[in-house]
Amino acid sequence: MDDTIVLYPATGRGHLVSMIELAKLIAKHHTSIKITIILLTPPNETISTSSIPSINFIHLPPTSLPPPVTPPSFRDIVASFFELPRLNNPNLHQTLLSLSKTANIKAFVIDFFCNSAVQVSSTLNIPTYYFYTSNANGLCHFLYSPTISENIPDSLEDLDIVIDTPGIPSLSSKVLPPVMLDRSHKVYQYFIDTASQMAKSAGLLVNTFESLESRAIKAIIEGKCTPDIPVPPIYCIGPIVSSRKTKEEHECLAWLDSQPSRSVVFLSFGSMGAFSATQLKEMAIGLEKTGVNFLWVVRNPPENGQTSDGMLLEELNLETLFPEGFLERTKERGFLVKQWAPQVAILNHDSVGLFVTHCGWNSILESLCAGVPMLAWPLYAEQKMNSVFLVEEMKMALPVNQPEDGFVSGEELEQRLTELMNSEKGQTIQKRVIAMKEAAAEAASEGGSSRFALAQLVDAMVRVGKK
Repeated sequence: MDDTIVLYPATGRGHLVSMIELAKLIAKHHTSIKITIILLTPPNETISTSSIPSINFIHLPPTSLPPPVTPPSFRDIVASFFELPRLNNPNLHQTLLSLSKTANIKAFVIDFFCNSAVQVSSTLNIPTYYFYTSNANGLCHFLYSPTISENIPDSLEDLDIVIDTPGIPSLSSKVLPPVMLDRSHKVYQYFIDTASQMAKSAGLLVNTFESLESRAIKAIIEGKCTPDIPVPPIYCIGPIVSSRKTKEEHECLAWLDSQPSRSVVFLSFGSMGAFSATQLKEMAIGLEKTGVNFLWVVRNPPENGQTSDGMLLEELNLETLFPEGFLERTKERGFLVKQWAPQVAILNHDSVGLFVTHCGWNSILESLCAGVPMLAWPLYAEQKMNSVFLVEEMKMALPVNQPEDGFVSGEELEQRLTELMNSEKGQTIQKRVIAMKEAAAEAASEGGSSRFALAQLVDAMVRVGKK
C-alpha cells in the first residue's frame, strides 16, 4: 500500500485554496507520497479538481446544519465553520477507515476549524497535524489565547486594553477578531479548545517563512506562547500562494499592458469584502484627487443586494455607485472590474506599483511575492490584527487610519496613497518588500529554509511506524 497523507480543509475559499496548494507542494517535491484531500459537502463540492491528477479527492456525503431560528450573526457564521466538520465526524470516520484498506495513512493534516476531527483521527491512531493558513504572528496570539483567557477573566468585548503576547507587537483589544471578544458565545470556546488541542498535536504547519517572522517563530519554538505545555514541532513551509492559471486572459491585463511601469494602484478586498455605497463614493473621490492610474475590483454594496459570500442578487451598476461624471473623468487612467479579477496575475504585472488590500493573509503573501508594497485597509475577521503585523512587525505597508465606525474619508485615502508613493517612508517600504520578495524566493528554493522544513515534515510523517 502507498504511503498517504490525508488533508482536511475547512470551508471558506481562502482555507480551501491554501490546503490544495499545500497538497500540490508536497506532491511536487515528494513524488513517492500519495495525497488525498477530503472535502466537506457542501460547500466545497464546487472546487475544480480535474486539473490536479496527482491528488485524490474524496467528497464526504452532504451534511447541513439545522436552519437557524433567527438570522445568524457573524459569530454564528464562524461557529458554523467549526460545527459542520463536527457533524461530519461519522462520515469522516467511515471514509478514513475505508481509505486505510487501500492506503497506508501516515498523517492527517487539518485546518484549525476542523478541530473536532481529532476525535476521529485519535481513535484510529493517525498522527494529526494542524495547517495554520495565516501567519506566525497570528499563531502566537492564537496559541497564547488560553493563557490570556486565564489572566483576564472579564470579557474583552467590554474592555479597551492592550494585550501583550510573546513574540508579537502589543495589540489593542479593539483589533482582535470579534469572535475572540465575546466569551458568552459558543464560538469563543471553540477557539480556546482548538488552541489547546493544537499545542498537543504532532506538529504545526504555518504558511510563512523564517526570515519574515523570525521573532514570532522563535517565541513559539521556545514555548513562550504555550506556558507549561510541551511545544509541538513547527514547520514554516511558506510562502504558499495560489498557482491557478486563468483559462482566458482577463481584459484588465490587456489594459495593464498599456500602462507605465509601477504606475497603477490596484484595489481589491477579497472574496467577501464589500463597502457601503457611501464608502464607495468616498473612495472614488480620493482616487480621483490623487491623479493616479488605478485598477479597482468593485463589489455591490450589501444594501444593493450582495450576499455575505459575494454573490449578486441584482446587477452591479457602476454609473449609480459613483459620483456623477467619475467614470467619464477617469476613463483614461482607471479600469473598474466587477466582482472578481485575476489577483495573482495583476500583482505580478509590471504596471502595478501599489496594492490596497483588506489584509487577508493569502493576499499579503501574493503581494509580497510580487514585490508590491501595500496600503492596509482591514475589514473583518483577523484582518485588523494582520494589519498591525504587516505595518509594525513586517514593515511592508502603511495603514489607512480608520475611525471607530470604520468609515474612511476620500481625503484619508488620498493622503495615504500619496505618502506611500512619494515619501521617503514609502521608499523604505518599497525596499523592504523587494527584500522580502527575494527572501521568499530563497526560502522556497532548493536548500532554502521552507524547502528544508517541508522535507523535515514529510520525513517525520513517513517515519511513523517504521523501526
